[in-house]
Amino acid sequence: MGKIIIAGIGPGCEEDITPAVGAAIAMSDVVVGYKYYFAFIRKWIKEGGECVDSGMRKERERAAVAFNYAEQGKTVCVISSGDAGIYGMAPLLWEMKRERNAAVEMEVLPGISAFQKAAALLGAPIGHDFCVISLSDLLTPWEKIECRIQAAATADFITAVYNPKSEGRYWQLYRLKEIFLQERAGNTPVGFVRQAGRPEEEVKLTTLSDFDPEEVDMFTVVLIGNSQSYQWQHKFITPRGYYRATEEASTKPGQEIMIRSFRTIASELRNPDIPFDRKWALLHAIHTTADFDMENIFYADEGAVEQIYKALSGGQVDTIVTDVTMVASGIRKKALERLGVNVKCYLGDPRVEEMALKWNITRTQAGIRLAVEEHPDALYAFGNAPTALMELCRLIRQGKANPVGVVGAPVGFVNVKESKYMLKALGKLPKIMVEGRKGGSNLAATLVNAVLCFDDAEQLWPGRDL
Repeated sequence: MGKIIIAGIGPGCEEDITPAVGAAIAMSDVVVGYKYYFAFIRKWIKEGGECVDSGMRKERERAAVAFNYAEQGKTVCVISSGDAGIYGMAPLLWEMKRERNAAVEMEVLPGISAFQKAAALLGAPIGHDFCVISLSDLLTPWEKIECRIQAAATADFITAVYNPKSEGRYWQLYRLKEIFLQERAGNTPVGFVRQAGRPEEEVKLTTLSDFDPEEVDMFTVVLIGNSQSYQWQHKFITPRGYYRATEEASTKPGQEIMIRSFRTIASELRNPDIPFDRKWALLHAIHTTADFDMENIFYADEGAVEQIYKALSGGQVDTIVTDVTMVASGIRKKALERLGVNVKCYLGDPRVEEMALKWNITRTQAGIRLAVEEHPDALYAFGNAPTALMELCRLIRQGKANPVGVVGAPVGFVNVKESKYMLKALGKLPKIMVEGRKGGSNLAATLVNAVLCFDDAEQLWPGRDL
């Protein structure tokens, strides 16, 4: 009695065929497979070896041929693309062995799957729990496939999609995208690779929102990231957690709670598809207030958080001015030390009371006038006094102040909204603010803290300076 070796030849290039598979082909009397695959293995076929090929959808016939030869005492190698156990010939041959009650010896040799090759080309997208789903409904009812798609999306699996689309089967991929957008943010990375490992190879990286199913065909593998996946330098990365393992092991209880809180908040956002710098500050605001209305009233200019952070961390500006001492008290001292930044509040300056009496203005207004004289380019943060914010806006309009940015979160009922309207109207000035009546010193401080630790935003790792 002969033997059947079921071998995965990888996605489509000689370099991805394992030595074990090459050796199995070389020792086989007969090689059976889909005719297209023989172009990749000819160098291993021994002299006098017989090749039996067939077209697509002839899997059962190929399996029967393999058994016929093996039962004649020959060694037969049945080849599958990728890994023979993943949508390949291995299950069919084992089922046929059972059905025939055949005494033929069988061996399965693994190969590199197409989704593994695609993942390597894209970067490191499958670094955490993942699943593989085929959209072909030739052997599986669509209702069951859709249930699996829903389960994968809900469970936050990184998802590889096989058989995504054909000429007559096109709408299924659109439906998959629709389901995933119900469970994942629009900026979730999506990578797809066509003809992986072959001369026609094409690699593309996009987002779930921008993903166009029309760019995909049957020779394409699609990979959808999970909630932790991100893009960096045109690569698709899903962290496993090793990079942060040392830091995580040494985190204090307060930081651990903050990390868990941020992850909870992020999962409950109604609109998570926003730039990550804005999301970073928003998460801080919600964490401090437990108020998800912040999604509606939080405002930040495009790139404002990052721009202010770069100015502070790069030494362009070394001072933060606050309207009241409570804001200054809430700014993390370790973060200030780490960046070499000082915080000043002029409310207690003896000159302020004299200026306020002289000009009949509030003490916070006077403090801002004095601050602008000494630190016109500072980061200004307001958590209490709308008059102070209005004063700064007036001085900016007069060209007497050019702050690197403004955090505007005064609170109250008189001139509060108006002060924020004035701030919002200041053109290119980087602004982070809470619109309407809401605000407060704690909120202003936490928004400043979000800026100071912006380099932790991409990994969603808050609280290092606690």
